[in-house]
Amino acid sequence: MEPRDDSNSLRSRPRPGVSVNGSLVMMLAILVLVLVYRDFTRKERPVVARGDLAADEKATIEIFKRVAPSVVHVDNVVERFDWQRFQEIDIPESSGSGFVWDRSGYIVTNYHVIHGSDKAWVTLADNTRLEAKRVGVDESKDLAVLKVECPAEKLHPIPLGTSFDLEVGQKVFAIGSPFQLDQTLTTGIIGGLGREIESISGRPIQGVIQTDAAINPGNSGGPLLDSAGRLIGVTTAIKTTSGGSIGIGFAVPVDTVQRVVPQLIDTGSVKRPGLGIRTLDDRRAALLPLLQRGVVIAQILPNSAAEKAGLRGIDWAAQVVGDVILKIDDDDVRTQNDLYRSLDRRDVGEMVRLTLLRGDQTVEVKVTLQAVPNAAP
Repeated sequence: MEPRDDSNSLRSRPRPGVSVNGSLVMMLAILVLVLVYRDFTRKERPVVARGDLAADEKATIEIFKRVAPSVVHVDNVVERFDWQRFQEIDIPESSGSGFVWDRSGYIVTNYHVIHGSDKAWVTLADNTRLEAKRVGVDESKDLAVLKVECPAEKLHPIPLGTSFDLEVGQKVFAIGSPFQLDQTLTTGIIGGLGREIESISGRPIQGVIQTDAAINPGNSGGPLLDSAGRLIGVTTAIKTTSGGSIGIGFAVPVDTVQRVVPQLIDTGSVKRPGLGIRTLDDRRAALLPLLQRGVVIAQILPNSAAEKAGLRGIDWAAQVVGDVILKIDDDDVRTQNDLYRSLDRRDVGEMVRLTLLRGDQTVEVKVTLQAVPNAAP
């Protein structure tokens, strides 16, 4: 009996249901139809028309657009020798802000922004990066002038205002490069006037503007503007308990900037009125017996106004205290900062009346003020 061959019968037997491929195609088709139907029937929520910007918003935008081209970013770099490359390389040390003073390429910033640098780089608002030459600095006012070589048409001098007529409550704007984010705007008001902060030289900066406009790291050296977009101060410091931007900001008034910057451009230094003396540190002076107040003259500089007026310094060999300054005209002088404040309000060539304690006697001497280095009285 022949064995039965069922192969043909198995191949020809019909398969029940739909194939797997067919089921998949059908499911995809249904999904597409569902998605198309949902998109067809879904209604987008209408966008509400914004309307016109508020007047103060328009004013702020206009100020930023007009003044931002005058604001620059300043990089402070130090040179170090790279032994792997066997060449000098620039290492970024810190950064800050600044602004264009005129079309000759002069840039104004804070002294502390470039302090300790070997060179500085300035980046204009259009991202042009230029090496800057140091022209002059005034440590006592925390101001510095740099110069870049650049076509005049790329430079946009900042509009200048005044600070003598400011009022507490005025709206102010600060533009700078906080955290190296160029062209950042913050706003606030003038919170106080006539403040005093200490410069990097230790000498007080007077007449400082206080503001609540955020002064973040990197804003230093940038402009503080009034509502007309004019420069009214140079942002320089912040007093904070958190270490961040939450606190009180300070700006060197533009009237001070107007006196200092032209001198730095012309001569690289500032003519500051003084006596031509060196004084004893307040803490050391406080250790002297019977001295209750005043600034002790430690040394008379040769050929100085003080020498010509017959002032006396300490006789170190005999251990005898010389003159102690008690007053300049009607200004009481109890500390070195009192002395600086009084002198800073005067001019080179002006005659002042000194009230001195000389031994156990009070005497008055007239002195014609001379030009002295920034840190000297």
